[in-house]
Amino acid sequence: MINVKQKKPTTVEKRDFLTLLDYSKEEIIQLIDEAFALEENPIQPVLKGKTLAMIFEKSSTRTRVSFETGMLHLGGHALFLSSQDLQLGRGEPVSDTAKVLSGYVDAIMIRTFGHDKIEELAKHASIPVINGLTDLFHPCQALADLKTIYRLKEKFNGVKTAYLGDGNNVAHSLMIAAAKVGMDFSLGCPVGYEPDPSIVKEAKKLAEETGAKIVITNDPIEAVHNADIIYTDVWASMGQESEQQQRLVAFKDFQVNDALVSHAKADYHFLHCLPAHREEEVTASIIDGEHSAVFEQAENRLHVQKALLKKLLG
Repeated sequence: MINVKQKKPTTVEKRDFLTLLDYSKEEIIQLIDEAFALEENPIQPVLKGKTLAMIFEKSSTRTRVSFETGMLHLGGHALFLSSQDLQLGRGEPVSDTAKVLSGYVDAIMIRTFGHDKIEELAKHASIPVINGLTDLFHPCQALADLKTIYRLKEKFNGVKTAYLGDGNNVAHSLMIAAAKVGMDFSLGCPVGYEPDPSIVKEAKKLAEETGAKIVITNDPIEAVHNADIIYTDVWASMGQESEQQQRLVAFKDFQVNDALVSHAKADYHFLHCLPAHREEEVTASIIDGEHSAVFEQAENRLHVQKALLKKLLG
């Protein structure tokens, strides 16, 4: 029987997670604190009855498993949707998909190529949209990086993180994260592979407020000098496979190896967002050595994403 006296639903302003530029230092710290709490007490059914749509236009291990497991731990459910599973793959407008999914689920996580697509999705969705990765940003990874670094160093101020390799989406988000929390950040990359100048400008502006130092250099030794954390990523990301041979030549001096890390602090830690290509961007002696924290870092994707889901949907 239809209830003709139904009350109009209360409108609550939704919050997206597209880039860390949209989050304050205090909010980022709160997410990390919550991630530590969820690591200690992982099963919390605060999202019972809630559903997360996970759209994958790029393949994934850590993003898919961590979000799906995270929703289960929080009492909710996650739906895996590849391009072939959606009408997006047959040309349906992003705006239509956003409106349709908004009527079915409580949030959308998307892992895609162009950042403009996720912005379009968020514009037309009435539910939170989470950036699982775009070609421009990878904010979920940066949150996991911050949690890992804080666990290792117990502070951000006075810590230097050196990133070696392509000025890509991972580098962009890590640079923004460092600037937000007051951590020094240096990026060493070959000429022609520097990060987006507009993002560097924004990060340096943020760093002025927090006291962080942001350095972009084409000298790998300068980048890692006196570093507490050394970080790298694959040299050819998804969609850049045709550039593999060219990049192997361009990046050869930026391999994280025993010679390069000798310029860092003796107690440095090594991070990598994975998957890794041993003997390309990093040698096995480093990634599998005593200074490596890559698997703790990978596990932290689960904890920070649960904190994020709890904040956006709880």
